[in-house]
Formats: sequence, structure tokens, C-alpha cells
Amino acid sequence: MAEPIIRLVQGELKGTRESGVLRFRGVPYAAGPVGDRRFRLPEPHSGWTGVRDGTVAGANAPHGVKPFPGLDVAPLIGTGWVEGDDYLNADIWLPDDGRTGRPIMVFIHGGAFVLGSSTAAVQDGTAFARDGIVLVSITYRLGIEGFLPVDGAPSNLGLHDQIAALKWVRDNAGALGGDADNITVFGESAGAMSVANLVTSPLAQGLFRRAIIQSGHGSMVRPLPVARRLTRKVAKMLKVRPDADGFRGTRIADTLRVLEAVIQPTVRLDLRDERGREPAYGLSKFLPVFGDDVLPERPLDALDKGLGRDVDVLIGSNREEMNLYFVPTGVRAKLPGWLAPLILGRVERNARRILRAYRHKGDRPGWTFTRALSDLVFRYPARQFAAAHTGRTHVYEMEWQSPASGGELGACHGIELPFVFDTLASTTGAEGLTGEAPPQALADRVHGLWVEYAKTGTLPWGEYSATDPQVYALDAGEARAERPMPCAAVMS
Repeated sequence: MAEPIIRLVQGELKGTRESGVLRFRGVPYAAGPVGDRRFRLPEPHSGWTGVRDGTVAGANAPHGVKPFPGLDVAPLIGTGWVEGDDYLNADIWLPDDGRTGRPIMVFIHGGAFVLGSSTAAVQDGTAFARDGIVLVSITYRLGIEGFLPVDGAPSNLGLHDQIAALKWVRDNAGALGGDADNITVFGESAGAMSVANLVTSPLAQGLFRRAIIQSGHGSMVRPLPVARRLTRKVAKMLKVRPDADGFRGTRIADTLRVLEAVIQPTVRLDLRDERGREPAYGLSKFLPVFGDDVLPERPLDALDKGLGRDVDVLIGSNREEMNLYFVPTGVRAKLPGWLAPLILGRVERNARRILRAYRHKGDRPGWTFTRALSDLVFRYPARQFAAAHTGRTHVYEMEWQSPASGGELGACHGIELPFVFDTLASTTGAEGLTGEAPPQALADRVHGLWVEYAKTGTLPWGEYSATDPQVYALDAGEARAERPMPCAAVMS
């Protein structure tokens, strides 16, 4: 059977066909942000003559990947930097049936805004295409190139890239057999934080109908003046002026080296805001900023004013998010009691009060610390976003516990991904995130929920509000009224 060819706005594209699914790889949605285009807004791709080869993997944003103790994280974040100029691109999966008007889902990968790839194995879109969805997974600028506010350059360039990708998807929806009026954008971790920001961005209004925010929210943003402290530090380490001309004169290899150095916890840099909080709690120094054209104000403030009300939102978290960071690394088991308030105190003024609120009788310090950080970093701000969103809002929680890491990994960060994408094979094994025998029945159910939501916007539980905080437990398959989290009283 002949290789499939589709005609996009930019030209003809050749892909592959397998088991009723068409795939097109490394399809540029914008011009490569290299040379004089570095630290500038994304520009339209000039297109190509003839038939472009979409059968091989494309480039991705410059980034580094390091081994992770005890777990194979390559299926979650990819295998590292694939060099190439056209690294603002998309991978696309389509049903091979010639039908049109399909719902479209656009996925934004995670990676703390400094790493990750649209082609990581866990987010393979085959199952979505098999079930009638046009699935598009995108790259975007990371780290210094994408999330460092530089004088003389637009800020939030990574978010600008995502907006350009959504416009490209809308413009090419017909060629993909999709419905431009039925687009769902979804993401995980930093990708979910991005989605939450796009819900409230004036520049993204009207580009999508629904948003799914997996382990993310709108609170992980910095004021521009605070973020510029990081800009000055990075420029000093690179020995360049802290402006666009200075950064454009750097080599990518040097920026990656400095990024790796500056993200180390030993590099002390006060990134707390006027409330005394560091919104990433030390997980990433590179974050979106507010105070520009993409995010004129804090996303929660924008939600309170009604921005994003026309977007349906499904937002959720995993029960034990921080286990991913603290269990395989041994932090939870070894953290001494005196160190926990010291670490938390660097990013949160109320550190001791928070830890007291989370301490259980007989608790070891690392367990208290991990439980508190799971709520502070992910679960509580997700509920704040849900309560502030004035449009239709649903909340879920993933409580299935992975048996990995000697049975201690639990419902950690990222655990929902192989269930959402129905890609359990990618995370199964001795060092796999989901252990040796994850439940396929749960993947069928969770994946089915996402598919139906993208198609029709329907879910089998009620909407969330501050007065009726319904949270759907994915493993149990039922909605429950959620009790206030211990940090709520401290953080209010």
C-alpha cells in the first residue's frame, strides 16, 4: 500500500501507515528559532517544495537528560536532544479512514520547562487515533531560549511557541481531517502548567475549546522583576550582557552547560515573590512570567475576572506526586528532621507551620515533608485553579499506586500518563514507572474518559466548585467530596 500523503498549508507531507493509523513526524509549525531568529517571536515556516518526508523523527529543543536513580524515565521525557534547525515541530497521528470533522487533541509535554520531548514513548498517540482522535504532540523552546526574560526580546517565548502551534493546528485542521472548532489542548507537569496559562492568556483566547491539565495549575509563574534575577545570574555565568544581543551571541553548547550549572540546588538565588513564596518550590528555576502580553497578570487573578470562562477545564493531580522525586532518590527515607524546615523555609515563609499541619503521629520527617510538598506543589494549587475558573470545571485524582521502587513509588508524578495514552507497555518492567504488571483495565477506562471528553465534553461526574468540591478518583471510578487539605488554612 502506498505511503500516505496529505497537503498542508506549507506543502505536501509523506507519512507512514500502520494498523489503521497514519503518522507524520517532525512537521514544522514555525520557522526554526536559530541564528537571528533566536530570542524572537516564532515566525511562520516558509514551507517546502515537493513532498516532505514525515516518516523520520524530527529535531527537538536543545536540552540535556541525566540518568535517574532506580527508574527508567526515558519513556517519560525522551532520550535527549535531537539536533536540527526545524525544532519547532509536531508529531501527528490520524485515523486512517478518510473521515473529516474529527476532534483534535494537542499535547504539550512536561519537563520542568528545561527538558523533555514531544516524541517520548509514553505519549505515543496511536491509541487516540485508533479511537477517532486527531492527536498532535508539539515541541517548544525550553530553558534559556524559551523561559528566560531577556531585555530586548519578548518574554515567555516557550508559550508564544505553543500559541503559534495552536494557530497552525487550527489553520491545518481540515487537511488533518479535524474540526477546528473542537480542539482540546492538554499537557502534563510543565506542559500542564503551560495549558493552565494558555487558558488565561489573552493571546490564546479562541484557539481551543477544552483544556486538560494533568498535574499542573496556574500558580507556577513568576513576576517579571523576580525572574530577571535569574537572567542576570545566567548572563554573568555566560559572561555576556543580560540583553538580547548578548544572548544571541552565545553558543547553544555554552547555554546548556550554564543551564545545567544554574539549576543545581547549590546555586543560591532568591526567587521568592512579594509573598515570600517560590512558586516552583525549588523544582525549576525556569518558569513562565506574568506582566507581559502573554500573561498580563497572575493566572488566578485573570480567572477571577472571568478570563477563560469559555474553555471547559478538566484538571487533576496524582495522590502522591512528590514520591517521584523523593522515593527513588532516597530523600524520603533519609531526610533528617532538622533539615526539612530548613529546605522548605528557603521557599516558603510558613515552613514550620506547614510541616506541623502534615505531621502524623509516628511519622518520619521524610514522609511528612513529601506529603506536604505533594500538596503545596501540585494538589492544592490545582484545586485553587479549579475553584477560580468561572467556566465548566471538573477535577480528577489518580490514586492507583505503582509497585515500583520496592512498592514505595505509589501514585507519583507522571503515573497517569501511560493510562491516559494507553501506552502501559512503555513503562512496564523491572525499572518501569508502573512496575511489572500494571492494570490494562484501568488504562482502558482512563483513556476512554479522555477520548469522550475530547469528543463531546462529557464526563461521568459532576462539576467542581468551592462549595461542592467533587473529585473523581480514577482508580476507584467514583466521585468523592474532598476534605480541605492541611495546607489550606496556612496558605490562605
